[in-house]
Amino acid sequence: MNFSHLKMKKLFFLITILFFSISLYAQNVYYHTSNKDVYDFLDEFANLKVIDIHTTVKPFSRMFIAEKLTEVKESSYSLNSRQQAELDFYFKDFNKELRKDKNFDKRLDLYTYKDSLFTFSVNPILGIEYFMNDSGSFYHRWNGAEAFAYVGNHWGFYASLRDNHESTILEKEDFLTQRTGANYKYTDDGGDYSEMRGGLTYSWNWGSLGIVKDHFEWGNNYNGANIFSGHTPSFAHIKLQLKPAKWFEFNWVHGWLVSEVVDSASSMTFTNAYGTDTRDVMFDKYLAANLFTFKPWNNFYVSLGNSIIYSSDGPQLQYLIPVMFYKSVDHTYNATDQSGRNVGQNSQMFIDISSRNIKKVHLSVTLFIDELSTDRFFNDTMWNFWSFKAGTRISDFITNTFITAEYTRSMPLTYKHNIPTTTFESNGYNLGHYLMDNSHEFYFSVIVKPFRTLILKADYLFAQKGKDYDDLGGSRLGNPFMDNVEWENKTVSLRASYQVINDGYIFVKYQHSEITGDNIKYTPAYYYGTRNTISLGANIGF
Repeated sequence: MNFSHLKMKKLFFLITILFFSISLYAQNVYYHTSNKDVYDFLDEFANLKVIDIHTTVKPFSRMFIAEKLTEVKESSYSLNSRQQAELDFYFKDFNKELRKDKNFDKRLDLYTYKDSLFTFSVNPILGIEYFMNDSGSFYHRWNGAEAFAYVGNHWGFYASLRDNHESTILEKEDFLTQRTGANYKYTDDGGDYSEMRGGLTYSWNWGSLGIVKDHFEWGNNYNGANIFSGHTPSFAHIKLQLKPAKWFEFNWVHGWLVSEVVDSASSMTFTNAYGTDTRDVMFDKYLAANLFTFKPWNNFYVSLGNSIIYSSDGPQLQYLIPVMFYKSVDHTYNATDQSGRNVGQNSQMFIDISSRNIKKVHLSVTLFIDELSTDRFFNDTMWNFWSFKAGTRISDFITNTFITAEYTRSMPLTYKHNIPTTTFESNGYNLGHYLMDNSHEFYFSVIVKPFRTLILKADYLFAQKGKDYDDLGGSRLGNPFMDNVEWENKTVSLRASYQVINDGYIFVKYQHSEITGDNIKYTPAYYYGTRNTISLGANIGF
């Protein structure tokens, strides 16, 4: 038995002990963030101060969503006709978590079973989006299935498999788009990829523990988080969430990332009847991250946390301790400064503040710190590596209308790292903000919801990116912010979508974009330059 395999056995032994040593009273199955309409519905009532929710960490569980929908239903707030219709519509789905039988007006499912012990639901995933602009036409289609189950009062299981085909590649590691990353199998012009998500969770009345392969977001946002964006292909992680008091919440993840860096010592060359070939083995790569959230008063949250990307022969016990300040741990174990060699890992810190204390208004700020030195605070030729986001949404100031504004700024070399095995990436995709370093963005949108699940949205995006100092080489200190614009995106878009049945959508979008600068590295060819793009499509499931 090799050393790495022994470590894995010990790790899962510890997880098993945790699973069976806690008295349990709840169930968790996570609801993917791509279904934004449910999240926006809860956000609306949080902004109206009907419910109080912590939105720094997503996804939410289906049970949490069901409980918050119940709070809206039982509140004294007088819902308008659109809000009441949407609430009833969502209960068709989330009553599965609340009712012990199927005797309710439920959504259309491929198959659902429910009794006092076991709940099981399965649905298809089907979708297509077709694009047309001055460069031609292209499409993205997907199909698969998703299912979830509860056993007893505490076990939750879920799985989602989706096969995708794009007639032209719409997302690569360096493309500055909001599309989720993929590991493509390339075809003549486009590519295919598969995304498998799922998990096993064990929950009790003040917390949950899960082994999942899924996306997650950290950091309040309406147009891309700048702590963990969920932009990479999903990766496996252990997920711990604790809510032991009304004023405190703790989140921790330990993830198995994809380094895509070949370990030549572990790779092997072999010969058989088909010839001689090599099986490449990649270096192990891991993420540990925690977030402490405090609620000093209602509708106000302060979250502080830190993370580390590390590479070694198997998971390290010191990074499996959830409450650690990992940079200090790294100093102890790797002694980077004393050795003078590149033996350290890659650590980060972050803070997120969210306020809904003004009725109908959500204010949030997020600071991601990649590298911080007090010596640079008052030095006008040196800068720390950080990303800052500030945003606001005003809900229902005009009935059924939502106004959003957001600004993001990331300094040079934020999210970057000079050691290939410990970069802030998985599958080559940045874990943080989609624009990466040396960039800024202003985003503005107006949403109108005239009736149940019909969404009319107009938005404006202005984004710029400066030099890539990581590619240029040279000193990593003293690189000025945006001294030269290498890429620029000015986009106005109009979108209409309608949820005909639960998770069943039709949609159409018009987009006028002016994208200039590096025309190979950052932008799909079909979008480069001045383009008027129309897209339309339909989907069932996500």
